[in-house]
Amino acid sequence: TLAVTGGQKKTTRPSRPTSTASSSSSTSASKPQAASTPPPPEPSRSSPAQTGPVNWQWPASGELLERFSKAAGGRRGITIGDREGSPVRAAADGRVVYRGSGLTGYGNLLIIKHNDRWLSAYAHNNSLLVKEGDRVSAGDRIATMGASGTFRTQLHFEVRKDGQPVDPLTVLPQRS
Repeated sequence: TLAVTGGQKKTTRPSRPTSTASSSSSTSASKPQAASTPPPPEPSRSSPAQTGPVNWQWPASGELLERFSKAAGGRRGITIGDREGSPVRAAADGRVVYRGSGLTGYGNLLIIKHNDRWLSAYAHNNSLLVKEGDRVSAGDRIATMGASGTFRTQLHFEVRKDGQPVDPLTVLPQRS
């Protein structure tokens, strides 16, 4: 127990442990511990499920119309064209963290968080089939393709790792 008297800390201990289990370390029992200094926190580590690799699949089956560009002001994702109403599917397991049309230039947008490091974004949808907070599995229908916020029916698909754009073609499986 810890007692404070006259601004000084005094540590007192019971003379005998109350449990019958023997102490695994006799040195720790004989050393007084500073009560005001807690042990250092364990380093924060995310589990592999929270940061590890993501098993990606194509979010739509249409034609690849535009590729990712690293150029300043370049396209930060890929564009896939298909018919209006074609299915848009979750590219990997995750949770919907954004659903709406509040980001200029993206139309009806969904953002899925796959783990602590990876996100994917699905823009220009006609209809959104999931809501914020929904858990989705790879391949689940999450939207239908449309032309919201753009001039043609398309899916603009982005992948981000640690907030930075990644070329989706480097993570998606090769199409046959």
